[in-house]
Amino acid sequence: MQKSVMSQLQTGRLYAKKWPMRKELAPLFNEFKVIKATELAITVMPILAMLTLFFQLNYLGPDFLPQAIASALFFLSLPLQGLFWLGKRAQTELEPNMQKWYNDLYTKMVANGYQAQLSENKPRYMELASLLKDMFDKMDKAFTKEQF
Repeated sequence: MQKSVMSQLQTGRLYAKKWPMRKELAPLFNEFKVIKATELAITVMPILAMLTLFFQLNYLGPDFLPQAIASALFFLSLPLQGLFWLGKRAQTELEPNMQKWYNDLYTKMVANGYQAQLSENKPRYMELASLLKDMFDKMDKAFTKEQF
């Protein structure tokens, strides 16, 4: 099922907020790097777009307005690309080996007192993010150290 671009970006933003930003997960998943880069881009790129527009128009003149606008739009598109990737990733089903790890982790958490429903037969990365966030928030440190 195809989603609109806006809903994909909103899903990416929600996924970025839900994903636990823990150093233990950084070597295992690309999300850590993409979320950090996207957060930086959301902060820096609008300023950079305005500066490039200002300096190109100020020093090169109005003849370079199309190039200045193109450069500014490029800088503004970078955070959107990160959010779009995150939205796409959130809706991607887990690979079979990752799905097995997800189920094993859920089983271990239930054995240690976790009380929540297993989300669905074919979990997506969004459900993995929820489970990992619950693991780091609700389970004790000994349990999380044992997993990583």
